[in-house]
Amino acid sequence: MNTHRLAQQLILDEGLRLKPYRCTAGRLTIGVGRNLDDRGLTEAEALVLLDNDIKAFWGQLVTALPWVVQAPEAVQEVLVNMCFNLGLAGLLQFQQALAYLQAGLCMDAAAEMLRSRWAGQVGARAERLAARLREL
Repeated sequence: MNTHRLAQQLILDEGLRLKPYRCTAGRLTIGVGRNLDDRGLTEAEALVLLDNDIKAFWGQLVTALPWVVQAPEAVQEVLVNMCFNLGLAGLLQFQQALAYLQAGLCMDAAAEMLRSRWAGQVGARAERLAARLREL
């Protein structure tokens, strides 16, 4: 079986949709006819998506905050985690915490993060991320 040729035929027949939609049978679908309601994703597929998302958010961070390339790994990971949760625009609202991180004042950045409305919304996640910064 020529899987490449078959894939091209399926793309032609099913279409390629990059955002979820309801198919004619009412099932939540994405990609080339992937029925998310009945089939979902495998763990391996979900981890590929996660890896792609991490790379995309890292790219956004480097573009918006070039200093993160020189920051300690823990700072980089905290910022990607927050960006994953808030989006880049949401993360950039943490102006004081980001200024503290850029200056290497991780304890102050952690305290600033924990004073935010976001920390109240995400609870333990904010505590874990702040603890990573306090370890530096």
